Amino acid sequence: MYENGERTITEVEHELGITAGLLWKWKENLNKQPKKNEAFPGNGRLTDTEARIRQLERENALLKEDKEILKKVLTMYSKDGR
Repeated sequence: MYENGERTITEVEHELGITAGLLWKWKENLNKQPKKNEAFPGNGRLTDTEARIRQLERENALLKEDKEILKKVLTMYSKDGR
């Protein structure tokens, strides 16, 4: 909005309903932060813990699917045996 020159900061603040000067403060704070505090640290790479959590979540989902399939098979066989 502001950075491409379409609107002034004041116009953007008014449009967003935020206090005058707040965007300037945010921009200054963002520029003061060192590069290590980027929005996406690690360049998109997961930490070992995050990778392990994802792996366990995938395994958990597969086990839940297997359980549901087994329930259906058991139901089918129990109906046939009656």
